[in-house]
Amino acid sequence: MRRLLLGLVAIMLISTSAIASKYKVDHLEPISWWVGMKNPKLQLLIHGKNISELKPEIDYAGVTIESVSLVENPNYLFVNLHIDKKTVPGSINIEFKKGKKSILTYNYKLNKRRDASADRMGYSSKDVMYLITPDRFANGDYSNDNQPGMIEQSDRTDKDGRHGGDIQGIINSLDYLKDMGFTAVWVNPLLEDNQPEVTYHGYAITDYYQIDKRYGTNEDYVRLSKEAKKRGIGVIMDVVLNHCGSAHWWMKDMPSKDWINFNGKFTPCSHKRTTVEDAYASQDDKKQFSDGWFVESMPDLNQRNPYMANYLTQNAIWWIEYADLMGLRVDTYPYSDKTFLSHWSKSLMDEYPNLNIVGEEWSTNPLIVSYWQKGKVNSDGYISSMPSMMDFPLNTAMIDGFKEDESWNGGFVKMYEMLANDFVYPDARNLVIFPDNHDMARIYDQLDRDDDLFKMTMAYTLTMRGIPQIFYGTEILAKSEHGGDHGYLRIDFPGGWKDDKVNAFTGKGLSKKELDAQQYMKKLLNWRKNTPVIHDGQLMHYAPQDGVYAYFRYDKKQKVMVVFNKNTEDVSLKTARFHEMLDGVSDAKDVITGKTQSVGEELLIPARSVLILEVK
Repeated sequence: MRRLLLGLVAIMLISTSAIASKYKVDHLEPISWWVGMKNPKLQLLIHGKNISELKPEIDYAGVTIESVSLVENPNYLFVNLHIDKKTVPGSINIEFKKGKKSILTYNYKLNKRRDASADRMGYSSKDVMYLITPDRFANGDYSNDNQPGMIEQSDRTDKDGRHGGDIQGIINSLDYLKDMGFTAVWVNPLLEDNQPEVTYHGYAITDYYQIDKRYGTNEDYVRLSKEAKKRGIGVIMDVVLNHCGSAHWWMKDMPSKDWINFNGKFTPCSHKRTTVEDAYASQDDKKQFSDGWFVESMPDLNQRNPYMANYLTQNAIWWIEYADLMGLRVDTYPYSDKTFLSHWSKSLMDEYPNLNIVGEEWSTNPLIVSYWQKGKVNSDGYISSMPSMMDFPLNTAMIDGFKEDESWNGGFVKMYEMLANDFVYPDARNLVIFPDNHDMARIYDQLDRDDDLFKMTMAYTLTMRGIPQIFYGTEILAKSEHGGDHGYLRIDFPGGWKDDKVNAFTGKGLSKKELDAQQYMKKLLNWRKNTPVIHDGQLMHYAPQDGVYAYFRYDKKQKVMVVFNKNTEDVSLKTARFHEMLDGVSDAKDVITGKTQSVGEELLIPARSVLILEVK
């Protein structure tokens, strides 16, 4: 009898084991969440073997399952939760049942939010961003250069390969960044990019919830944010909404045919960005732009699929909350579905009203860029909640303005007239301005390695309206070497590797020119940090004349005059023209030299230079 009972028990165990082995949870995302969010709804993407055959149940006070959605693929469930605002943080057991029998149990964490998390302040015109390509900045942990399961291994000799920079390297540099005067770091994507090659840039994401192991861990990213905040520096995450990497885990087992645009088959993007706003564009042209793949290794995500839209929205919120971020930068912004972008931006700003987010719209036309900014009244009725955009129009005008010979339609007039277009923006002072970025030839090269023009350009960037962004290495005259080749312009920052002979962090081995540029930038940045009129003051500029261009930043307490002279000879400038700003003023302080300058009747401007004067 005993043997019979033992046999029956064994049969039951084998049967239960067989049932359990038929089912599996491979992915459940978001991987955690928080109580007390403004939006009480949460969508769980659950992926695993035959998971749709099971019914999820939760028994936790304040958490209810509102609905369970099935899709084409039986290996997916989309579970919609409602989390009451008074729900207590803790661990939820999600029971997956077949009939009344529990087959699987998944433990899910509901965290407590940081105090005043919803009221976090985003970056603003008070800040200056330092843009870092992490693989090329500093290697702080050599043990993570090569990781099991990661396809591409480290090879510093390959311009397009992994060089070993990581999160620890950025943490190690924070004192340098603080000393230089930067208040924010925008880091190119740190999420897993486990593609076969050219993965250092990070824009082909293969896991939206994991930091790439070659950079460190999720915990390291949180530590970066904490250490930066101790030094008055905020962290800005680079977000990719338009596409993923072709090696993303879901590409092997997609929820549905419409998860990826063009049914998961490579169809190149036209890159005709104006089709978004063009009232005359054909529907085919619009589709070829918004649905086409950026490149074959970057499948285009279909944000018209509601599960995908929710997934991407929640992912951005998850990282803001998890890593205590200062804000976001969004890659290839107009390439995503425009209706989705409206929903996405509103959802984030509803959750974090003071957050800042900047989108990349690489157009030199301010009408195109302004279309996306919050508050713009568009003729087609499109509503966006994006607070900021990258100011590519001013970037182009600035480079042309400093490089071109002066004429009635060339040189400084390009900058002057581009600023006159600010009326098309709802908030021009919240645009991000920059001399170059990770996709451009280095600004020093664009200026033909002219040291005088370099200083003028930096002065313009750091005194103009908007939020300045400086690409890492600009402060030491970083060069592109082989033109605009990305692998060369994203240089290894000198001193970021232990065997480097030159160390820009300490100044060891830098040339006289490089040290001079670094000190010039340091002086300007730290002055700017403590000069509110540059952050929030009004702007008045005067039409360029004879190679001289002047503008003022002013408020009720202070005035700053910025004047450029591109001529090869000194210029004695009559100050009567600036009476609106200089009436009753006789002296001004030179920000760089600290010396007092007379501005009573004439102002001497040295050849090929810029003066930044605090008007007394």
